[in-house]
Amino acid sequence: MRFSLIIYLLSGLMFTGCTTIISEQSRSIVNTDAAFKSVKQTPEKYVGKNIMLGGRIVNIKNSSEGAQIEIVQFDLNSRSYPEERFISYGRFLATDNNYMDPLIFKSGMLLTLVGEIKGQKTMRLDEMDYVYPVVAVKEWYLWPGSGPDSSCVYPVSSPQYNPYNYGFGSEPYFQRPFAPATGPR
Repeated sequence: MRFSLIIYLLSGLMFTGCTTIISEQSRSIVNTDAAFKSVKQTPEKYVGKNIMLGGRIVNIKNSSEGAQIEIVQFDLNSRSYPEERFISYGRFLATDNNYMDPLIFKSGMLLTLVGEIKGQKTMRLDEMDYVYPVVAVKEWYLWPGSGPDSSCVYPVSSPQYNPYNYGFGSEPYFQRPFAPATGPR
């Protein structure tokens, strides 16, 4: 009984020690009335207001003025994690005065940010002109393990997966005689 009480207390302390990924200072300046759907429709109405957004990085460009990241917007959950539910209200541009390395901010990674709405910018997207809301980044969080290489992990940890099985069953005479090739490819 005493041991389980200690375990509960320690686990409670661990969970209360968790912090949010965006600082309280940045969260306090966010305008909760500015939903991305509204900002996308009329960005000039929200110029100067701060917003918290998230999504998947599409592209990053660095220039003498700084970095510009094109992001597909996804709604944030209670932990500020961008949830991909195949629903997005569009794309936006996040700008920063600093250089942002494309090997760190890889295309396909998830990003959460707080920034000030600066207006809109029209650019070509495929074969059409697309109006992007522009957000100047104040604070950002790049979600580790959310990149394009994280979707396929080998070897698969599932107990049902057997790389030596031809798919006919688990009988030993149906299995492959040799191990898969390993080493550099």
